[in-house]
Amino acid sequence: MTYSNEELKEKIIELKNRLSVTVVAHFYQRDEVFELADITGDSLELAKKTMDDDADFVLFCGVAFMGQSVKVLSPHKRVVMPKIACCAMARMIDSLYYDDSVKFLNDRGIASEDILPITYINSNADVKAKVGEMGGMVCTSSNAKKIITKALGEGKKILFVPDRCLGQNIANQMGLKSMVIGQEGDPKEADIICYDGFCSVHQLFTVEDIEFYRKKFPGILIATHPECDPAICDASDFVGSTSQLIKYITELPEDQKVAVGTEFNMVNRLRPKNTYVLSSTKPECPTMNETTLEDVYLTLKAIDDGAPINEIEVDEKTQKWAKIALERMLAL
Repeated sequence: MTYSNEELKEKIIELKNRLSVTVVAHFYQRDEVFELADITGDSLELAKKTMDDDADFVLFCGVAFMGQSVKVLSPHKRVVMPKIACCAMARMIDSLYYDDSVKFLNDRGIASEDILPITYINSNADVKAKVGEMGGMVCTSSNAKKIITKALGEGKKILFVPDRCLGQNIANQMGLKSMVIGQEGDPKEADIICYDGFCSVHQLFTVEDIEFYRKKFPGILIATHPECDPAICDASDFVGSTSQLIKYITELPEDQKVAVGTEFNMVNRLRPKNTYVLSSTKPECPTMNETTLEDVYLTLKAIDDGAPINEIEVDEKTQKWAKIALERMLAL
C-alpha cells in the first residue's frame, strides 16, 4: 500500500510515541525527514548527544560512518538506519588504502613511529581503528586546527586522511607546509601529508561562482565549508564547519546577503531571505538524500514487529581502537 507524505508522517509520529526509539538526523537530510527527528546536528554532535540518550534504539538518518560512530561510542545501543547510505569521501579510503599510505611514507624514509595519523570523522570505523592503533585520533572540521596543533607538539609527521582539502586548508591557516600523496612533493619537507580524498559536493563550488556573486551583489559575504578547495576558502569571508556556518549565518543582520558553499538542504533552511547557494548547480548530497519518509516508517515498523532492519554492527577489535581514536579527540 502506498501512503502520502502526510500519512507517513502520522504513522511515524505514532510509532515514535509508542516505541523506545530516538530518531536522529544530520543537517543534510531532506526537510521532511529532518523535521521529524528528535535530535539533529552534524556527525560528531549526533554521536555525542546519543551517548546520553536512554532509548533502546537509535534510528539514524545519515550515512554509514555516522551510524558506526554512534555504535562505537555507545556499543550497548542498538543502532538502525533507514538507509545504510555510503559517504563518497569515506568510501575513498579503507584499511588497505590506509596501509598503502603508511607504506608510501615508509618508502620515502619516514618510519611508522615518526607518523602521527589523524582521520577526519568522515571515515569508516576500520580506518578510525587503524588510526587509533597507530596512536592517532579523529578530528572534525570544527576542531581540526586544535587537533593538529596538539599533534604537532609530538614532533611527528602528520598523515591526514581522507580529505585533502580540509588538511590543506588547515595547513594554510596555520602557515604549515602540506602535500598530497600521489602529487609532487617530498613528504620529509611537509608538516602534513594528505590522502587524496575529497567531498564531491564541496568540489562543485568554483572561484568563478564567488566572482559572479560579488559582481551581482556588491558587499555580499561568502561563507564556505573547509571541505571546499583551498582556492575557494582563500577567497571566502568566512570558513567553518557545518555548525560554525549555521551560527555565523543566522547571526548576520537580516539585510546582509550571503552566499554559502555547502550542501543545499542545510543552506535552504538557514534564513528566509538574503541567503544564496554558492553554485550554478544544486549542491545536493546524493547519499544523504537517499533516506525517505517511507524508509523511516519501514524501519520503525520493523522495530515494532520485533525484526529490526539495517542494524549497524562493528566487530570488537574495530570498535575498541576506533573508540580510542574518537576518545582521544573528545579528551581535547
